Amino acid sequence: MKTDASDLVGALRPLLAAEAAAEALGSGTEPADLEQAVWLRLLERLDAAHPPPDPARWLRHAVRAESRRARRRARHEQPYATEPPAPDGGPERAALTAERCRAVRAAVRRLPGRCPGLLDALLSSKDLTYREIAGELGISQGSLGPERSRCLGCLRRMLAAEVAAPGARGKVLRRQPADR
Repeated sequence: MKTDASDLVGALRPLLAAEAAAEALGSGTEPADLEQAVWLRLLERLDAAHPPPDPARWLRHAVRAESRRARRRARHEQPYATEPPAPDGGPERAALTAERCRAVRAAVRRLPGRCPGLLDALLSSKDLTYREIAGELGISQGSLGPERSRCLGCLRRMLAAEVAAPGARGKVLRRQPADR
């Protein structure tokens, strides 16, 4: 199986590079990011013992699917404001907002591994690109997205444990007596 997988990778490498380069411009991503995403999809299939019957056709389809996914993600992303929004609720709201920011920054500092450095770079007011962040942290640009997801998941779990869950909102349904 190992030689089959390495043969498959060797045979598909030039095709993947060409397909990713062709699709990257239209999706606004780097060709290397598309390549890495497609390699991961292929590895998932090989681990599940479901190799594609026509690898070249599957690869072209996978590159286009990843490109579409990147375009959708780009449409939904919004840039961070460089300055906090003006407090509409007066000094109380400004104090609460500042406290919330301090709590998030403190939680980021308590994260394990490379997460504090990565999230600090992402939250930086310099609005760094992935390429600049990867250069600062000394990691590959393609691994920033998965690493960011892991770090944000860890931060989310950490903050959820520290903050009480909000109460029920909206319409409260009353239970009907059982004898009806």
